[in-house]
Amino acid sequence: MAWNDGIDGSALEIAASSESTLLVVAGPGTGKTFALMRRVARLLEDGTDPKRILLVTFTRTAAADLEKGLNQLAIGNSRFIRKGTLHSFCFSLLGSANVFLQIGRVPRPLLVFEERFHLEDLKNNGDFGTIPQCKKRLHAFEAAWAREQDQQPGWALDDQDREFETALRNWLRFHDAMLLSELVPETLKYLRNNPGCVELQQYTHVLVDEYQDLNRAEQSVIDLLSKRGSLTVIGDEDQSIYEAFRYAHPEGIIEFVETHAQTREIPLTLCRRCPTKVVNLAKELISYNTLRKGRSLLPRAENIEGEVHIVQWADMDSEAAGIAKFIDSRIKRGDFEPGQVLVLCPRRQFGYKIRDALRNLDQPAHSFFHEELLDGNPKLVEDNRAQEAFTLLRLLVAPNDKVALRCWLGLSHTKLRVNEYARLQTYCSRNNVHPRDALETLLSGGELPIPRISVLVERYALLKQRSEELRDESCQAIIDGIFPEGEEWAEPFREAVGELSDSADLKDVFDTILTNVSQPEMPTDVEYIRIMSLHKSKGLTADHVIVVGCVESAIPSRPDDTLSLDDQQRYREEQRRLFYVAITRPRRTLVLSSVLNIPYALAKKMNVEVTRGNSGRNTITSTFIQELGPQCPSPIFGDEWRY
Repeated sequence: MAWNDGIDGSALEIAASSESTLLVVAGPGTGKTFALMRRVARLLEDGTDPKRILLVTFTRTAAADLEKGLNQLAIGNSRFIRKGTLHSFCFSLLGSANVFLQIGRVPRPLLVFEERFHLEDLKNNGDFGTIPQCKKRLHAFEAAWAREQDQQPGWALDDQDREFETALRNWLRFHDAMLLSELVPETLKYLRNNPGCVELQQYTHVLVDEYQDLNRAEQSVIDLLSKRGSLTVIGDEDQSIYEAFRYAHPEGIIEFVETHAQTREIPLTLCRRCPTKVVNLAKELISYNTLRKGRSLLPRAENIEGEVHIVQWADMDSEAAGIAKFIDSRIKRGDFEPGQVLVLCPRRQFGYKIRDALRNLDQPAHSFFHEELLDGNPKLVEDNRAQEAFTLLRLLVAPNDKVALRCWLGLSHTKLRVNEYARLQTYCSRNNVHPRDALETLLSGGELPIPRISVLVERYALLKQRSEELRDESCQAIIDGIFPEGEEWAEPFREAVGELSDSADLKDVFDTILTNVSQPEMPTDVEYIRIMSLHKSKGLTADHVIVVGCVESAIPSRPDDTLSLDDQQRYREEQRRLFYVAITRPRRTLVLSSVLNIPYALAKKMNVEVTRGNSGRNTITSTFIQELGPQCPSPIFGDEWRY
């Protein structure tokens, strides 16, 4: 395929641009992947060495899409282009440069639930505030201390921040672990301090997708890598959805022309994907945001008008049954194909109900709440079964994993046994002893000068008992023992493993589950209905998209009350951007669904605000629905919905 086949004017400009710095602002459905691939094709056909092209994405799903796009170019040497997520690039760079070895770090990343134990230990080790305050400080550390949009990443300037960073690194070093998000600050530090390193001479062309989702530290790494070559960034501030989680820097794309001299800006505003109705609703919604340049998404004249429904139900069970019936009837009429239906949910509880309702109608449906599989309060037995099972599996595969041992010892205790563990860690640090060896000594009747840790010895004894019971079992028997068949919490883990090959061992099982939990890749070419969070829909497209749970404090989520009024406003704008991303996924049909009542206990678990009413615990429809403008269809009650 030639690089200019079927290309429109804007994409042609992108492909052929000779500027050293190029900014492409691409709204949803405007063909940014198409344009990016054609720019790569032009570089290759002009004789650029593919090994000197770096193509950076934000997610593994986006990386897979770009890989597919490159393969379709039919240019043989495109396989030599360096491509992938920024985190995978940083991991490889630090490994190949022996940075891990030189700084004495072990690249064993913490999972989200394991971070809670880390934070509890840090909170107990210094005057760093509450767990939410520690978590906020941790996110600032991950962004290389660039909290404010005008701060340069790299250094902790506040004394308490420096104390926190010291305590954090000490904990990680002792446990032979690191934060996944540390990869970028460590890479930034390495590149800044080694201006003559080969990595800074390696690339003549750096291309970055989803630039708006990078934080200041990540954007600084990109600037360093492209310093001696050309830089092309593609993004859209209206689709920045990771500011609250990881200090993403949407201003980076808004101010890019001012911060990068001699930049050429090319906007892509013509939506080729969404129906005209959806484009108009999305344009009205995002106009309420102030953190943007004000570009308007426009529909192509050839786009279909599309179908939009706004529906409300009495409760979550009614919503699940009604949405499932709608999908089932459309599939049976031949209007829908299961693989072209995407159901988006603000909480997994909405998704699980719809998944089960669809399966009851014999419709194939899979939920993709990978990031939530290990959710739950580690202090509560009824809430941490998945965490304990996963930790046991890791310890069977890697008995000396200190992080997993720390988690096992603290699970199901109101304070995660922080004080007892601190005494064990202090002894082991001073005497260069592995915590497992110390506990083994105490369990076998030996004496060590560690007071009041009998509860840890008891938990370790339980670990040994469970391990010995499973040690000589077959791989499948171990899976059945750790993730019992018929248990709802265990089902996603069993699905992740699937049918085991005869050659599979326990490490294969663990690696498969770990990848599904920590690095999920959203499937694109499928024959079943996909159910997932709004965040996970980024980069996906489907003919028919249904967004459920459109109630206040779920869509949008509530900001932290401790935030300033300005920060609360920023948070709400980011939530609006998330909703904007969700409603711009469909090619034909959009359904927005809400419920009137949620039981109090469930609402509390989902962090959804409800009020007491005559018929139970009341919610209100998301105010974002009102912001869809005058062309938005009137909401109807589910019992009256005719489709």
